[in-house]
Amino acid sequence: MRKQKRLPIVSVAYRKVGTAFAVAALSVCGPLSVSDAHAFKIFGMRFFESDEEPAEVIDPVNYNLTLTEGTGDEDLKEALENSSRLFQDKEKPVSGDLGLVIKARDDRDRLLAALYEQARYGGIVGVKVNGQDIDTLPPDPVFPDGAPVPVEITVTPGPVFTLGDVVLKGDAAGRTLEDYDLKPGARADSTLIIKAGEKVVEDLKEEGRPLARLTDRSVIADHKTNTVDVVIAAEGGPVAPVGAIAVTGTKTVDPAFVASYSRLNGGKPYSPENLRKASERLRTLGVFSSITIKEANELAPDGTIPMTIEVSEGKHRYFGAGAQYSTTDGFGVQGYWGHRNLFGRAESLRLEGSVNRIGETTDVGNLDYSAGLLFAKPGAFGPASTFNASLKAQLLDPDAYSATIFTAAAGATFELSDTDTISGGGELSWADVDDAFGKNEYLTAAIPIEYVRDTRDNKLNPTDGYRASINAKPSYEINGQTFFSSFEGSASAYLGLGEENRFVLAGKLGVGVLAGGDGLASIPANRRFYLGGGGTVRGYSYQEISPRNGDDDILGGRSYVNASVEARINITEKIGIVPFIDAGTVSAKTAPDFSDIRAGAGIGIRYATPFGPIRLDVAVPLNAYPDGTKYGIYAGIGQSF
Repeated sequence: MRKQKRLPIVSVAYRKVGTAFAVAALSVCGPLSVSDAHAFKIFGMRFFESDEEPAEVIDPVNYNLTLTEGTGDEDLKEALENSSRLFQDKEKPVSGDLGLVIKARDDRDRLLAALYEQARYGGIVGVKVNGQDIDTLPPDPVFPDGAPVPVEITVTPGPVFTLGDVVLKGDAAGRTLEDYDLKPGARADSTLIIKAGEKVVEDLKEEGRPLARLTDRSVIADHKTNTVDVVIAAEGGPVAPVGAIAVTGTKTVDPAFVASYSRLNGGKPYSPENLRKASERLRTLGVFSSITIKEANELAPDGTIPMTIEVSEGKHRYFGAGAQYSTTDGFGVQGYWGHRNLFGRAESLRLEGSVNRIGETTDVGNLDYSAGLLFAKPGAFGPASTFNASLKAQLLDPDAYSATIFTAAAGATFELSDTDTISGGGELSWADVDDAFGKNEYLTAAIPIEYVRDTRDNKLNPTDGYRASINAKPSYEINGQTFFSSFEGSASAYLGLGEENRFVLAGKLGVGVLAGGDGLASIPANRRFYLGGGGTVRGYSYQEISPRNGDDDILGGRSYVNASVEARINITEKIGIVPFIDAGTVSAKTAPDFSDIRAGAGIGIRYATPFGPIRLDVAVPLNAYPDGTKYGIYAGIGQSF
């Protein structure tokens, strides 16, 4: 069954029959951080924290800062202000009169560097403290007490310089200047020249030369022509394969496993990209707080480059809790506990459980319960594989059915490449279901198989690439001796437009088919198809879109098609708006007949955070069911797809 995933914060649909509101769930992804002031920390944000006393400043000296530059260039002004520590800390006192002078001298160097970054190599920075130039102040200055010390910074930026002659020498010779943004006549920002040198070395290393280095990077400014001549020379060194791999910093994790799972196998060609991939691969294990991969400064006698993986282990045990409430669904709580390194090779074990609809019913037997035990073993069948096993128990009561379900599953996932994975396994499920077809028991064996290609540049907030998946789940219902299979495919694509991808078009298409069985009643209700909710068609409640009988009971379907289109528009660096439209149909036939297409439209707000955008969507159904949902509010972390 294609079921909507519960969103990390809350997903609540509002119905005509009653007003509902939601309280966001509290999800702690690690040990709770509590201070003496009873503050707690979630996702890097602190709550209920009392004001902390600032660190005591010895001999505090206050100052008044005047920072002037005469061009009226707002971008230049902002760059100077961001570089000036005196400006950034203007509300804070410094320690002693000498401390003020030291900070002012440091600011002069920082402001000159900021001018170079803006291609202004003829700039002058003048600094006066208490009316006197800092170069004429005594070694131990004394300023009058009782009033803030005046500090004047005057910046004369000078003209913008452009690139003149640019020469690449040594092993950098012959390369195309445009590839390094060093086109003569372009602005000569110092950052551009520095990055060009770094990229020359990186390109040489990508050729398998681990000892590549710059031998010269000189910049000569001609103040008569306002141009900058640049020379960049590099030495590539020999091509060398990866040699011995050492692992340091492990305590409970097997270092041999770390070396193997990194896939930096000895004898493979050296590549900085492979180092980055290895670091990310080890980071996804969740057992390390830091990972650094370093190559040796010289080749081994056999001509290989030795590597060292330096790690620092994080906390292996974690726990979390969550809660949500609505007047239609009642109160719900969730909790989980996990271990990330059970047997020393990053094996993970997670125990989770939830109780929902508390308060919506007073009968504890009618509450929704869920419990699960999940186990994963990375590298079980080679470094590119993961073994997974799970035991789950559920007591569910959505609008379509009520069911008691027990499921045992085991399988493996194999990485075919950086973008392609394939997984398969076995599953046995027992379900006691009460739905529109009456009360039935199902014992179903299945073989789930899935192939995924994922080229997205960011999993939580993609701006480029696509994700496509296709899966099949051949099944045999043992009690009814019925064969049936589900087949599903989905694809989502992303196109970033404008400066820094401030506008992103995103689209998703999903298709599913159920074949076999002796009618819908022979297929467990939780394996039939439904649409509606935050993960499919917003504006409708969970599983609301479905074929129905004459009594308007939800039956579930044999096929579905759903599509979504979003325009993700960044208003600021942190805030974005997302107009969207979703559409879908669920059919009782194996082939979709599109006789009942439901669509929802709305707008969302996104707030960017280091762990992905926080999402809040409001949607309305464009053709609502009679007495059905009239609008929906959906919140979560990460984009909707």
